[in-house]
Amino acid sequence: MSPSDLVQGKVVVVTGAGGGIGRDMALAMAREGAKVVVNDIGASVSGEGHDAGPAQKVVDEIRALGGEALANTDSVSEPLSAAHIIQAAMDHFGRIDVVVNNAGILRDRFFHKMSLDEWDAVMKVHLYGGFYVSRAAAPHFKEQESGNFIHMTSTSGLVGNFGQANYAAAKLGITALSKSIALDMHKFNVRSNCIAPFAWSRMIGSIPTDTPEEQARVDRIKQMTPAKIAPLAVALASEASSHVNGQVFAVRNNEIFLMSQPRPIRSVHRSEGWTPQSVLAQAMPALQSSFFDLERSGDVFSWDPI
Repeated sequence: MSPSDLVQGKVVVVTGAGGGIGRDMALAMAREGAKVVVNDIGASVSGEGHDAGPAQKVVDEIRALGGEALANTDSVSEPLSAAHIIQAAMDHFGRIDVVVNNAGILRDRFFHKMSLDEWDAVMKVHLYGGFYVSRAAAPHFKEQESGNFIHMTSTSGLVGNFGQANYAAAKLGITALSKSIALDMHKFNVRSNCIAPFAWSRMIGSIPTDTPEEQARVDRIKQMTPAKIAPLAVALASEASSHVNGQVFAVRNNEIFLMSQPRPIRSVHRSEGWTPQSVLAQAMPALQSSFFDLERSGDVFSWDPI
């Protein structure tokens, strides 16, 4: 291993790092000199089960490269176990510098059929998990006056998608959480940014391939390997990106996008105020040309991966 100095000596926690995007980010951090806590409970895509094997396998890969790593199988979805993940970094490596909130599950269902359990399980892992792990790291970051959060969001929330109300709500919530952390902790030299990854992994391996069109779509998605996400994550973790804070990026194969954040785009006013009737007669027609279509992620990112 011949690391650069991008994240040399930094202690990085990557949640959900037993496979897919998390694994590649953990390996990339290690190649660039970081000490990595590889967290993964070893569950199925839907969150069931527990297996220490995936996390330890990634640790073994990192050690084979000459790097330092620690396996951790605590769940992000409960506050005490999430705190144990950060404490594991403190106990083993003596500090914590970067948190990558990547752990996730899917419980896809059309909204009118979605159960409370399906809603709750996804919220607990993605949104609550992102909060619990970040909150556990925050006092350490404040005390040392340095730290870095990298959160995985999704265009399912930023743009929209079918059958993912739970996942989309959690992922859009994560972008707001990240922005709030960036605002509240900027004075302590702490940064927080989001990445919306496009990549073929277990998380989207259940996409149907019943028609030639669906198979062609999946073949295109398979070009977008998890390793394509890792360079941006490492760059954000480095001090060389100290000016990057509160941003939302997307990565799609060899493309990196800066995503917009909600801002006013058009307004109307009446000096005498509004009534329901005048809203319908004047405001809505005036604003309608700027309405957003009911688009899904695939409609906005409609071209083949580059």
